[in-house]
Amino acid sequence: MDRIPTTREGFDKLREEIRHLEDVEMPKIAEKIADARAEGDLSENAEYHGQREAQGLLQARINRLKAKLTASYIVDPKDLPKGVAVFGSVVTVRNLSNGMEDKYQFVGPGEEDYSGDVMKILTSSPLAKAMLGKKPGDQVEVPLPKGLQKMEIVAVNEADA
Repeated sequence: MDRIPTTREGFDKLREEIRHLEDVEMPKIAEKIADARAEGDLSENAEYHGQREAQGLLQARINRLKAKLTASYIVDPKDLPKGVAVFGSVVTVRNLSNGMEDKYQFVGPGEEDYSGDVMKILTSSPLAKAMLGKKPGDQVEVPLPKGLQKMEIVAVNEADA
């Protein structure tokens, strides 16, 4: 797995989510399993089997989050180059086929947010990968599910602190 940059806040948020799932949610499910087990015959106990499945899904989620955390390294965006699309940058792009402009900020795991005027996207996304290292005026081709999109970098700014 590639190393993924993240801010201290994103790293801490991810770590706190893992702690909450392990220390709060997992014990709740274990208690529900114990209650369901006490009801008797497990072969026909839908509650027991449902809670065991929920426990497995929660453990899989914890494992995915831990993998993200392990692959992450903390970066201070202030130490990165200016005027170039890098981790933490806010990049304004123009779609060359329809002229629409969008703004994206490149973030690490746990920080993504697709709502708002500036979409926070993972640096590992195809869109971010196509733009990393580019400067205003550069054109990029982004492979998207609906086909290759041609875009021009309009501006690269630092994220608001």
